[in-house]
Amino acid sequence: METLNRIDQVLAKIEGWLIIGLLWAMVVLTFVQVGLRSLYTQGHFHWANEMLGSLDWAGPLVQLLVLWLTFLGSSLLTKEGKHIKIDLFETLLPAKWLHLRGFFLALVSLFVIGVMVKVCVNYVIMEMEFGGTSLFYLPSWVGQMILPLGFSLLFFRFLIKAIHHGTRVVRGILK
Repeated sequence: METLNRIDQVLAKIEGWLIIGLLWAMVVLTFVQVGLRSLYTQGHFHWANEMLGSLDWAGPLVQLLVLWLTFLGSSLLTKEGKHIKIDLFETLLPAKWLHLRGFFLALVSLFVIGVMVKVCVNYVIMEMEFGGTSLFYLPSWVGQMILPLGFSLLFFRFLIKAIHHGTRVVRGILK
């Protein structure tokens, strides 16, 4: 468990830095596009339109970065226990049952996310076989790798939660 926690900490640091970098890239690219568009439409600077034309890749890149940012952010929030959750039983169950509930919910999440990983891997494989190119003439599957990678990160985070709650349940039974 100690090794998994260390891996979890390293992943969290990498995810945090990637999120910062991706967010800055998105802000800068969008700001430049909006600024150039305004210079052309409001100031009638034709050079701004020419520069905007050479940045036609920025819009699709920002859209792809939003997808990457979403998965990295959801993984980091899952680690911190701040992910979206609808849980009526947390308020209804006695405190001694909360680890059993957490273990059960982590197992269900692992199953669902495991299915999503498999589906996304199959999707990327199909894109590798039949897909075209996207940004910078890269194969389209390169940008879509975040789908199986992102769900794999979530799987890892829920696996840690399952182990944590499972050991607490076993300790409670053995007492």
